[in-house]
Amino acid sequence: MAVKLPIYLDYQATTPIDQRVLEAMMPYLTTHFGNPHSSEHSFGWQTEAVVEIARKQVAELIGAHESEIIFTSGATESNNIAIKGTAYGAYPKRNHIITVKTEHECLLASANSLESSGFDVTYLSISDEGLIDLKELEFVISDKTSLVSVMAVNNEIGTIQNLQRIGEICLSKNVLFHSDAAQAVGKIPLDVDKMNIDIMSISGHKIYGPKGIGALYVRKGTRVIPLFDGGGQEKGLRSGTLSPALCAGIGKACELAGQDMQKDQAHVDELSSLLIDKLSSGLDNASINGGIGKRYFGNLNLKFSGVKSDLLVADLKDIAISTGSACSSAKARSSYVLSALGLSENEIASSVRIGIGRMTTVEEIEYAADHIIKCVKNLL
Repeated sequence: MAVKLPIYLDYQATTPIDQRVLEAMMPYLTTHFGNPHSSEHSFGWQTEAVVEIARKQVAELIGAHESEIIFTSGATESNNIAIKGTAYGAYPKRNHIITVKTEHECLLASANSLESSGFDVTYLSISDEGLIDLKELEFVISDKTSLVSVMAVNNEIGTIQNLQRIGEICLSKNVLFHSDAAQAVGKIPLDVDKMNIDIMSISGHKIYGPKGIGALYVRKGTRVIPLFDGGGQEKGLRSGTLSPALCAGIGKACELAGQDMQKDQAHVDELSSLLIDKLSSGLDNASINGGIGKRYFGNLNLKFSGVKSDLLVADLKDIAISTGSACSSAKARSSYVLSALGLSENEIASSVRIGIGRMTTVEEIEYAADHIIKCVKNLL
């Protein structure tokens, strides 16, 4: 079978929209255009109905109740509301939050903003496998701690944290637990009750849905201060007119993710193994950054010793891979995630991220592996 070029292997940056998601969105971009907050006529009723269906679809994927789902513009907004909103909600009685050095940049920026406002923030280190030390987490929680925030699946290295154990620790210490699950929702099983997660951030375009829509799960009774004022939509936590089409999109994406998760995971695992095997047999300078055991294999951060990753990416003209997070790729600095893993500057400069997803084919992986091997050898 001929391979259609270019090949997309950057699924952590974004995912292609699933055709079934697009079909679910189309009526609300055309015929059903009403404002979902207009309660006086059928145009508003139609779109309000699809928003509430979407809310239920998101909730069911993570084991939540639909009333606990707030729609946002994406995971960046969700993370900002989660971190700042809970911190200010607990202030001044509690003025300390705990997070991890390898969190997404938007979350770290939110934590830095709180520090500049007088809050105390603890940044946990990670092991060479990308995992936090659970004993360290227990030790640093104090009676001033309001929130612990730990990413479910790291966006650069794919490490899966022990969410259930972290949730148990937070529950025992009477501290809220937030998880940025943008890279985890729909890819690994998540249950907010079993994992004792109080707040969770979700992104539409990471699960084959549209860009510009996300969600925030907020456990009933959790105190969160809104970041801006408006008409009081979304229980006052996120004012502004919702897009029925985008809500329909993220809802359908979550429904499909729940239905197809096992199939998607088996597909991704098979293609990841194929890629790793081909690269390992064709090169003696290729290795995986981060641990093998606790990771999502659709995210492979690979090091090719002696090769500059920017040159490799440039040479692979028909294969879309990246040198790190899409959200910080415009900034001329090395990956703080790989640095936290203990990699040297030279090792970081030799690393690339390859993302595999639902639409990736065996033929694409075989083609990509052959061309990566060829380009790496040419650059040595």
